[in-house]
Amino acid sequence: MKNILIIGAGKSSSFLIKYLLEKSDKENLRILIGDISTENADKIINKHKNAKSVVLDIFNTKQRQELIKKTDLVISMLPARFHIEVAKDCILFSKHMVTASYISEEIKALDTAAKDKNLVFMNEVGLDPGIDHMSAMQILDKIRNKGAKILLFESFCGGLVAPESDNNLWNYKFTWNPRNVVLAGQGGAAMFIQEGTYKYIPYHKLFRRTEFLNISDSGKFEAYANRDSLKYRSVYGLDNIPTMYRGTIRKVGFSRAWNIFVQLGMTDDSYTIEDSENMSYRDFVNLFLAYSPSDSVELKLRSYLKIDQDDVMWEKLIELDIFNPKKQIGLKNATPAQMLQKILQDSWTLQEDDKDMIVMQHLFGYEIDGKKHQIESSLTVIGENQTYTAMAKTVGLPVGIAALKILKGEIKTPGVQLPITKEIYEPILKELENYGIKFTEKQVPYLGYNPNHVFG
Repeated sequence: MKNILIIGAGKSSSFLIKYLLEKSDKENLRILIGDISTENADKIINKHKNAKSVVLDIFNTKQRQELIKKTDLVISMLPARFHIEVAKDCILFSKHMVTASYISEEIKALDTAAKDKNLVFMNEVGLDPGIDHMSAMQILDKIRNKGAKILLFESFCGGLVAPESDNNLWNYKFTWNPRNVVLAGQGGAAMFIQEGTYKYIPYHKLFRRTEFLNISDSGKFEAYANRDSLKYRSVYGLDNIPTMYRGTIRKVGFSRAWNIFVQLGMTDDSYTIEDSENMSYRDFVNLFLAYSPSDSVELKLRSYLKIDQDDVMWEKLIELDIFNPKKQIGLKNATPAQMLQKILQDSWTLQEDDKDMIVMQHLFGYEIDGKKHQIESSLTVIGENQTYTAMAKTVGLPVGIAALKILKGEIKTPGVQLPITKEIYEPILKELENYGIKFTEKQVPYLGYNPNHVFG
């Protein structure tokens, strides 16, 4: 019998738990799910004989260590900042660990200890990061094996609402942690390289310097730059590549409207607002506008941002009901970002039968025998409902597959790592195809500089 401990049963865990339950008889698995609340886990487990849930306070060191001590592998689905304590326990008790999160410096520091104990610490094996790494490396390795020189790599990913559930003017609903959406792009300038020239986009300009994408079978989208597109150059073996860019996908028009919140300061998370719990949505908007004894909040905002009353941008704001004097924020000592998140969740929360959509696209430009080529590789996944979302599917399934292959000894290279070797990406991508997660790949004319870039 093999024991798996899953810590965290949030929005991204549904398909992970379902996958492991489906494999549990054949692979002789016993699954324990620990969370501060067992409600979500219990719904998915549905009294399955090979799984149970337990209330777990991740800050209760004694309880956490008792559970980790009794398992063979830990899957941490916690927010990234909480992984480190779990990881230290896994080193202490010699347990493998899998996460979908970026490798932090603290986790990276455990590499030698993990190798000394022959432990696999697999990270960045969800969607983005995760499927993006694996699908990119598969094609990059294939191109390099032909003796090609890589000239361009661009990668885009977005969690969106599916067309059949797209019923608001923003063409967007929350498919993962809303806080991460509100804070997207903060913490430093976006960095990338274009035709050998380094580019930097400060946060306050990020959502007005976008590019357009046409994705097979899914339509036209826009993308804004991720914070650091350069850090994966050495990881991917692309140190000398002239063009490398990673971005986040949204429906066309979203970024221009979101920029309103950025310019007003509503996405700031660095300070708290006095008396925030007693403020209305209208009060919140008025916080960021100049005082006027006569002008309305609406008039002040339109004047400040130069938005016409018949502009679709204005209609998008009205749709969010942000000028309502009766709706209360109800959050004590909240930051502007937390208050904005509360308002957006009123309008952008997936309803029970809503479906979400994951869209990913990679572009590879390369030269071989003096000729330039370009490959376009695209993925679209549609969710089932509010619980079994495309986001949960594309995050949870690769995590579950990796965990099982580690337990079976099919992935055995020890240490802190991400899924960029053939040993890891090839079997995971192959199994993902059985669940409808499959890229469409085609040759397209080599463009080099993308004429759709508007950030210069």
